Amino acid sequence: MRRSLVLLAVACTAMVTLAFLVPLGMVVREAARARAIADGERQAAALVPVLAITTEPERLEHALASIGAQGRVAIHLPDGDTLGTPRASADLLAAAARRNRAITTELGEGRLLLRPVVLDGGRSAVIEVYVPPEALTRGVGRSWAVLALLAVVLVIGSVLVTDRLGTRLVRATRRLGRAATELGAGDLGVRVEPDGPPELVAAGRAFNAMADRVVELLAAERELVADLSHRLRTPLTALRLSLGRLGPEAEPSRQALDRLEHEVDAIITAARARNTASPYSSGRRPAAGRAGDPSVGTAERAEAAGPPAGGGASGWCDAAQVLRERLEFWSALAEDQGRPWDLVGAASPVFVPVPATELTAVVDALLGNVFRHTAEGTAFTVTLHEGAEAVGILVADAGPGIRDPETALRRGASGAGSTGLGLDIARRLAESTGGTLKIDRSPVLGGASVQLWLRTAPQSTSPRRLRRRVRS
Repeated sequence: MRRSLVLLAVACTAMVTLAFLVPLGMVVREAARARAIADGERQAAALVPVLAITTEPERLEHALASIGAQGRVAIHLPDGDTLGTPRASADLLAAAARRNRAITTELGEGRLLLRPVVLDGGRSAVIEVYVPPEALTRGVGRSWAVLALLAVVLVIGSVLVTDRLGTRLVRATRRLGRAATELGAGDLGVRVEPDGPPELVAAGRAFNAMADRVVELLAAERELVADLSHRLRTPLTALRLSLGRLGPEAEPSRQALDRLEHEVDAIITAARARNTASPYSSGRRPAAGRAGDPSVGTAERAEAAGPPAGGGASGWCDAAQVLRERLEFWSALAEDQGRPWDLVGAASPVFVPVPATELTAVVDALLGNVFRHTAEGTAFTVTLHEGAEAVGILVADAGPGIRDPETALRRGASGAGSTGLGLDIARRLAESTGGTLKIDRSPVLGGASVQLWLRTAPQSTSPRRLRRRVRS
């Protein structure tokens, strides 16, 4: 690319230089000719006063010697005598005397100037001045050499400037190409510093945006793998419940289930580790449905109920129906473990702006944490609260509670040996509506209280103001 730019600069500069210097060289040559002829006219004019005074050959010879033009000036007297070195023919002399004005004609490569002088008595003399070729071109070669040198300097200067600019352009282009190659080879951390002309700066910024987007998509894919693996715990729990009722003969199946749960935990841990290892990973992910979950029928029925009157947006579901279906699912395990439970506020439809599949996954994650992190026989309650601008789902238990709520809300953090994804799934679902997830201690049961607030009104107020209105 640099070579092409240099050749282009040489061609353009050469054409522009020739367009200016060729006419300038011709002007210099014509100026030299005009200067030489003007010198001859001055020499002829210096002899006119002498002829007006005398025509004596001795004095005229002295005048010729005084002007310093030996061999180039001649005087043709009326009586036919000639002083100096004549070159003009008789016809030219007669024509000049007849016209009574100076004439200039070519003589070989030089110029011949004839100037008639009228004397007394009607007589006339002719002064002849010869301008040699070297006088006509004196200084032209030196001027042309200077112009040629100037042209060379201009071309070299343009080459140097173009090469410097081309170096910057080529360096930015090569840097962008290397970054694209490294990104294609799997280096997701590579970025470029936009440099060069505006077009390459825009291309560099577009490359960085593309690389960031690729990293975000990969991070979202890994998080989705981890989340989907986490959701497998619900059917695995159901399978464990069914195997628990079969007695000792199902022990091999229970051991196989333990290995399967171990593999699921390994998948979640590996996906989370790869996502954490990327310095550009994003914590956001798109909403995803659940495959192979026994609660899919629940989600479909909840979404079929539709949004509330006047809310034509898609993605709404009946939270009350989702809670009833999920509590019916978990009630069998609660009964098997001797856990008292209660569902409050889910008698009538309560619509929330989230897909039923997402809400089902969150409810399963919250209830799964209760069963996983509290002892058998621990009571729990699920409360559905409908406020003016938000709907709250409160899951409380009588267990030991959560010692560090802030750490528990961080993705992948767990103080109880689990994957640490359940509460993060719930938090992101709440934040997708403009709501919040809060962990507190239950004033009634004394254990943990997880409050999931889903905003149902447009986000015209701050979250703090929202919480005050919901609690009032």
